[in-house]
Amino acid sequence: MEKEKDYFKPEYYENRELSWLKFDARVLNEARDKNIPLLERLKFVSITSSNLDEFFMVRVASLKDMVHVGYKKRDIAGMTAKEQLDAINKDTRALVEMQYSTYNRSLVPLLHNHGIQIINAYEDLTEEQAEYVDRYFEETVYPVLTPMAVDASRPFPLIRNKSLNIAALLQKKEEKKTEKKEKKGDLEFATVQVPSVLSRIVQIPASKEGEKSFILLEQMIERNIHRLFLNYHVVCAHPYRIMRNADLTIDEDGAEDLLQEIQKQLKKRQWGEVIRLEVEEKIDKRLLGVLREELHIAPEDIFKINGPIDLTFLMKLYGVEDGEKLRYPAYKPQRVPQIVPGEDIFEAIRKGDILLHHPYQTFDPVVDFIRQAAKDPDVLAIKQTLYRVSGNSPIIASLAQAAENGKQVSVLVELKARFDEENNIVWAKKLEKAGCHVIYGLVGLKTHSKIALVVRREEDGIRRYVHLGTGNYNDSTAKLYTDLGMFTCSEAIGEDATAVFNMLSGYSEPLSWNKLVVAPIWLRKRFLKLIRREAKHAQAGKDAFIKAKMNSLCDQEIIAALYEASAAGVKIELVIRGICCLKVGVPGVSENITVHSIVGNFLEHSRIFWFHNNGQEEIYMGSADWMPRNLDRRVEIIFPVEQETLMDQVRHILGTQLCDNTKAHILQPDGTYEKIDKRGKKLLNSQKIFCEEAKQAVPKNVNVYEERVFIPAEPVE
Repeated sequence: MEKEKDYFKPEYYENRELSWLKFDARVLNEARDKNIPLLERLKFVSITSSNLDEFFMVRVASLKDMVHVGYKKRDIAGMTAKEQLDAINKDTRALVEMQYSTYNRSLVPLLHNHGIQIINAYEDLTEEQAEYVDRYFEETVYPVLTPMAVDASRPFPLIRNKSLNIAALLQKKEEKKTEKKEKKGDLEFATVQVPSVLSRIVQIPASKEGEKSFILLEQMIERNIHRLFLNYHVVCAHPYRIMRNADLTIDEDGAEDLLQEIQKQLKKRQWGEVIRLEVEEKIDKRLLGVLREELHIAPEDIFKINGPIDLTFLMKLYGVEDGEKLRYPAYKPQRVPQIVPGEDIFEAIRKGDILLHHPYQTFDPVVDFIRQAAKDPDVLAIKQTLYRVSGNSPIIASLAQAAENGKQVSVLVELKARFDEENNIVWAKKLEKAGCHVIYGLVGLKTHSKIALVVRREEDGIRRYVHLGTGNYNDSTAKLYTDLGMFTCSEAIGEDATAVFNMLSGYSEPLSWNKLVVAPIWLRKRFLKLIRREAKHAQAGKDAFIKAKMNSLCDQEIIAALYEASAAGVKIELVIRGICCLKVGVPGVSENITVHSIVGNFLEHSRIFWFHNNGQEEIYMGSADWMPRNLDRRVEIIFPVEQETLMDQVRHILGTQLCDNTKAHILQPDGTYEKIDKRGKKLLNSQKIFCEEAKQAVPKNVNVYEERVFIPAEPVE
């Protein structure tokens, strides 16, 4: 009898953090693609930097906390926290080096060729430009600056998280006159924050007609820093930037008022442990020594940068005037065919379930759903979960109006939505003031589900209308993120939606659900059951496949179940944008699994789970990835797509993405990702296809995925 295979061996798994760094490298890879318009490539460099900041503030910070407390438990790939930090440091340095190589050697020269000049040094300025810059400094920058000296009476100041600063070593002018040799004790340290209230990249008069010239704010300050310290000689001055631990630690059981506790913890982000220091590559060693000592940072956490520190400023350059030829044409989200703008949305939903595909189709129907409900005299109640919303959210305004109109409005505002905590606190207070019943999430759990319920009185009784989605109720990001949503007035789903909100407001767990699958109690079991059912079908000689799309896959139990299904003969095709701890091509384990990662103009964000089930196919969508946090520590909702027309649309969407040979990277058995060799093949860009189909108002019935042949990964030698 063959020994049962152990699918939990560490060698079968990729480390989560190293996998994430590979994702950021895929983002950077878009900046290196010569087929992409130049300003779009700049955008990807900026996104890479922004991603890396958040990764350090949260993931690296968490690992450092583990090391500090002596946490020795290994991750699913068999690595300790210290081993992970060492590997992250190595891979991050390679990523940053590639990032600046791309910026310096490729993008800056190309910008110059297209008449866009980023001034690298003051020596490159013409006389006219230098005069303009000095005048701009005098009139606009100087009044905002606050130089901070450090001496016996003035301690080292608090350096704010992610802020760009300029450090300087100073020497009193009378000491300089004596011409005595500089000594370390003669030098004083000072720092000035580059003001975030001013644009970091400043357009200045061009040196040639038809060109555009820009200079960075820190360069202006560096050139004029002597004017901030009139009694001193500036020995040296260099920009630097720190990253702090920004992972909130909230004792929810001990917090009488969660809102106040989170507000208190947010302030701590500004003085958490320094976990990364970025400095100019040519920084004076004495100045670096002061920073190291005062910030208590280890040498391995110092990154010497060959170029401007923090490349997120490139996103500002993306929108440069007259740059249309260097960008993709702006895409306007199209209307949803089943919904006529301005007409009764509830009547449209009664005709049948409606699928929404953002950003290819407009997010307006979701906004109108809440707006119409707020004004409709027959609407009795509105209930909704909010995780991340836009800065000037029309949905928030409609919910407030609904409460003022006397409707019962219940809103769960998730205060623990990372880096949106402050924004959500503001919205929560506004909604409460308008008369809404606001729930601040559940103790120990984040509410990540995307659901809105409208209860309406109609001629034949009370009817419940529900919107369910894979993305946030954010009208701004809905133009950038690919997400799916569904409107329904299904009685079964309506009952489940009511049960969800009763659970959130009073934590009354229903005995059973009609259609929805909810985490943290029921979702893991359901996914494992669905995966194992496919394995049983394959073992019985029946057709079996799993096709799924998500942001991340790192749950060990789910991966082990996928390995077992693969070994049983189930064909498994996955589209995973970011983290993937699963390995492909392992003999006898994952030879039947392929992993695609699509990095395109829009951020892939939807979650789809499609199970063959011996021909009785089941398709689910929702808010959850296959991660421990989504399955065990969050309130998530997965919902079935059951109407055949909608199932066909979802099959087409996922099938088209599995055929993408332009923006897809394919996971290899050695853990690397490679783009598909397109020679001799018809180019297929899934995002471009969806844009074109949405413009035609009615999706094509083109099942491109049926033309494909499943190609298993090559086994590891």
